[in-house]
Amino acid sequence: MSKEAPASQPPRKRLGADERREEIIRVTLDLAARQGVDDVTTQDMAQAMGVSQGAVFRHFLSKDAIWLAVMQWVRDRMTGILGRAAEQGRDPLDALQGMFFAHVDFIASHPAIPRVLASEHLHGRSAALRRLVTEIMLGYETKIASLLADAKAQGLARADLDLHAAATLYIGMIQGLVVQTSILRGQRTLTARTLAGEAARIFPVYMQAIRLNSTQGTLP
Repeated sequence: MSKEAPASQPPRKRLGADERREEIIRVTLDLAARQGVDDVTTQDMAQAMGVSQGAVFRHFLSKDAIWLAVMQWVRDRMTGILGRAAEQGRDPLDALQGMFFAHVDFIASHPAIPRVLASEHLHGRSAALRRLVTEIMLGYETKIASLLADAKAQGLARADLDLHAAATLYIGMIQGLVVQTSILRGQRTLTARTLAGEAARIFPVYMQAIRLNSTQGTLP
C-alpha cells in the first residue's frame, strides 16, 4: 500500500507593511518577556514569525530601529489606554485610580515593557530610544501631577500635598509591583491576577495618604 502524502501546510497569509511591522513589534515584546531584552536577536524574531531574517529588515533598517518602534507602540497604546481610563473617572482621584489599574493590566499583558524601559543596554546604544523613554516618563508624571492638582483644587486631596512627591510615589508603586513579582518569580508568577491583587492591596494605602480627611482643612 502506498503511503498517503503528508497534508500540506496552509499558505502563510500575506500581510501589508503596517500589519507586518506590528507583528514584528509584538513578537519582539513576547521574546523579550521570555528570554530577556538583551538576548533577543533579529533571527529569533524571524524564526518566531516563520519568515526570513531579510524579511524583518525589509521593514526595519536595524535592530535599534525595531526597539524604537516598540517603544513608540508602547507610548501610543499606553496613552490611549490611560487616557480612556482617566476620562471615565467621576473625579480626579477616581481618574487616578482608573489609570493605576489600567496601567497594571497593560503591564500584565506585556510583561517585557518594564524591562525595555529600564534596559541600560538599549538606552546606551540608542539616544533616540533614551529620549523617547524620558518623554514617556515625564509625560506620565505630568499627567498624574495635573490630576493631583485638580484634586487639591476641588478639596479632594490634602492642601499640603507635595504634587511632585505624590506623582513620583504613584509611579514608584507600579515599578515596585513589577520588580517584586519579577524577583519572586516561581513563588509569584507575573500574571494579571497577581498584579491586580497586589495593586488592590496597596492603592487604598496611597489614597488614604493623599486624600483630604474630614478632620483636615480647618485650623484649630
